[in-house]
Amino acid sequence: MGNLRASFPDKSEAELQQIGKDFYRYLCDMFLETFKTLTISREEMVKRCRFTPDTLALFDKLAAEGKSAVLVMGHKGNWEWAGNTFSILCKQPLYVIYHPLANQHFNGLMYRMRTRFGTRLIAMQDTFREMVKNRQEVNATAFIADQSPQPATAQWVPFLHQDTPVSKGTEKIAQKMNSPVVYVSVNRVKRGYYTVTATMLVEQPAAAAEGDITVLHTRKLETDILAEPATWLWSHRRWKHKRPQAA
Repeated sequence: MGNLRASFPDKSEAELQQIGKDFYRYLCDMFLETFKTLTISREEMVKRCRFTPDTLALFDKLAAEGKSAVLVMGHKGNWEWAGNTFSILCKQPLYVIYHPLANQHFNGLMYRMRTRFGTRLIAMQDTFREMVKNRQEVNATAFIADQSPQPATAQWVPFLHQDTPVSKGTEKIAQKMNSPVVYVSVNRVKRGYYTVTATMLVEQPAAAAEGDITVLHTRKLETDILAEPATWLWSHRRWKHKRPQAA
């Protein structure tokens, strides 16, 4: 509720309480949906997490042109299902950057769920090395860009009425690889059903000014959250860090 109050200063307490209730319903559903990945069929997966025709056309075009892509998204909608559907429908292999869990049992469970339809995982600390190793392959690499990075290395961006640290990693890697940056939205249509929409954010990242890509994908996520606030991960301590004070 602290996150909601700070992010929506113009909303009444009753409105904020309703968003909070809707969020917890969504969160419970998402946990169940994610575990359902262990048994769901390919046909049901595609039915419940639909890619728009324009989204499929964009990824087909990138594959046909031999261009690998950097995908950027937030903890919104069912991001796990979006990765599974991508691996079922799209021509290029998908790599997802992830934090390995300390608990080996749960880490193995999540690994099976995420890779069941062909998605490949890259541990965060291995990201650039693995992308360079795979540079001859036409693929897509997905970054969840709304983590809470260390303040000293972050770019600070206004986000939901708050001074917010954003990781520069997605931008830096996209520029080094000069891979087109595609923003991915996951919107809930109704309980258990989602629509995925992808839009080209930056075609030539190497030519972008420093910080521009980070601002662009942060703005896109903010727009998505404002349109559908209950389906973002409000329980995450997104604003636990404060901007370091100048010496």
